[in-house]
Amino acid sequence: MGTHMGAEGAQWIGMAPFTGTPHIFQNMGDGTYAHSGSLAIRYCASTNANITFKVLRNAHTSMTGGQAIQGEEPLANMVSDLLANGVKKVIVTSDRPDSISGLSGGTEVWHRDRLMEAQKTLAAIEGTTVLIHDQECAAELRRQRGRGKAYEPEQRMVINERVCEGCGDCGVKSNCMSVGAVETEFGRKRVIDQSSCNKDYSCVKGFCPSFVTVEGGQLKKP
Repeated sequence: MGTHMGAEGAQWIGMAPFTGTPHIFQNMGDGTYAHSGSLAIRYCASTNANITFKVLRNAHTSMTGGQAIQGEEPLANMVSDLLANGVKKVIVTSDRPDSISGLSGGTEVWHRDRLMEAQKTLAAIEGTTVLIHDQECAAELRRQRGRGKAYEPEQRMVINERVCEGCGDCGVKSNCMSVGAVETEFGRKRVIDQSSCNKDYSCVKGFCPSFVTVEGGQLKKP
């Protein structure tokens, strides 16, 4: 639903009684949450609105250039705040779940591979729930790597077009926008955009023999 920054999801309180839709998801960034979005979640929770907020906690105000978030709280504080304001359940998903602990209210931390399962679980709970996805902004991570301020993995993934059958399972498994399509004389194949690849290697989870791992390779300079 379109709205001004910070009111995301609040319209559902008034709309819900007049629709046949029992539940909705609402996206929100951590910058918006720290700015004023927490008030919309509190309002929904106070009216027991049947909604799940999906809060992306990426540590940057991405829509205005990747600045640090003013007023950002540690993850544990954020979870405690949500539960204190009436949220029925919080699930945290992350690509490094073993590094997160000490969350209140029986809050579980799942690997990001279980993201869809987490959504289904929260959608089945009556009232306001929150899914926090904890992962640094990919664009900012690429910038930090380019400036030498973040570790740059030496591996690169390349798709052998002659082996690829164009099924797209790599894109389904990774949900990555760097997995694109390319037209060849043998039909449409898949290709990895190396300039935007974040090197999290989730694309290799697809059922596919066409991936080639390049160790220590560098991109050609334009």
